[in-house]
Amino acid sequence: MSFDIAALELATQRWREAAAALDAARTDLEAVVAQALREDGGEAEAAVAEVTGWSRERMREAVAAVDEREGHA
Repeated sequence: MSFDIAALELATQRWREAAAALDAARTDLEAVVAQALREDGGEAEAAVAEVTGWSRERMREAVAAVDEREGHA
């Protein structure tokens, strides 16, 4: 082979680890957002939007994702 297979393998592993970390962070963030919205409703919505930059639709998607993971869907 004319390319560096070790570099390819390393880059692939780093990418997989980063993707897994991103998925875990998204799951955590969605859970915190869903809890905040359930507990504080409208007050939390403004704070979530300010901190995350998420729209109401994205917040609803986060709550739905948490419900689905928890079997509430």
